Amino acid sequence: MSGRKGRPGRALDWLAPLALVSFLVGLWQLAASTGFLADRLGLEEFLVPSPAQIAEVLWQDRALIAENAWVTLVEIVVGFLIAVVVGLGAAVALHRSELLRRAGYPLVVASQTIPIIVIAPVLVVWFGYGIGPKLAVIALICFFPIAVNTLDGLQSVDRDLTRMMRTIHGSRSRIFWRVEAPTALPYAFSGAKIAVAVAVIGAVFGEWAGADRGLGFLMLQDNAQLETARLFASVFVLSTIAISLFAIVSLLERRILRWR
Repeated sequence: MSGRKGRPGRALDWLAPLALVSFLVGLWQLAASTGFLADRLGLEEFLVPSPAQIAEVLWQDRALIAENAWVTLVEIVVGFLIAVVVGLGAAVALHRSELLRRAGYPLVVASQTIPIIVIAPVLVVWFGYGIGPKLAVIALICFFPIAVNTLDGLQSVDRDLTRMMRTIHGSRSRIFWRVEAPTALPYAFSGAKIAVAVAVIGAVFGEWAGADRGLGFLMLQDNAQLETARLFASVFVLSTIAISLFAIVSLLERRILRWR
C-alpha cells in the first residue's frame, strides 16, 4: 500500500517543476516573439531570441554543439573525479590527525578564497592551452564541498559507538570502515552533488581563460559574433549536462546508501 501511495507523490515531483518550466518558457516565447522583451530591454530583436529560435539553432548546429559539448563533458567528469579522490583523501587525513586538521583546515577554506576568474588565466600561462588548466580549475571548485562535507560526516560519528568498538578490540582501520565511513558517506554524497553541479561553472571559466574547443570557447565566439541564439543553446546544453550529472550522482547515492 505504501508503494502505491508513493507513486502519485513521485509523479508530482516531476510534474510540478515541468509545469513551472513550461509556463516560464511559454511566457518567454510570447514576450520574445511579440518583440515585447526586445522593446523593454532596448535591444534589437535578434539579440533576444525566443525558445523556438534557440531550439531551431540547437538542431541546425547540433554537430558543432555536440562536438564542443563532448570536450566540456570530458573535462567536467575528469575534473570532478580528481576532486572526489583528493577531497575524500584530504578529509580522511584531516580527520585522523588533529595536528594536521588544525594546520590544514584553514588551507582548505583558503582554497575557496582564490578568485577562479583570476587564477584560470594564470594556469593557462603556466601549463598552456591543453586540458590540464581546465581540470585544475574544475577540481579546485569541486574540492571544497566534498572535503568539508566528508570531514563533517567523519567528525559526527557517535563517540559512544567508537568507544564500544575499542572495548571489543576494534582496530583503528576496522572502526573506520565499520563506523566512520558509513556515517560519513551521506555527507560525502551531499558534497559530491553540490560539486558536480558547480563543476560546469569551472569548465566554462577554464575554457574562457584559454581554449580552442569546448562550449565555453564556443560561447565566447558566439558572443563576439552576436550569435545570441546559439549562445543560449550552449547554455541550455551546459544546464542539461549539470542536471544529468547531478541525477547520476543522486542515483548512485540511492543505490549505495540503501540502508538509509
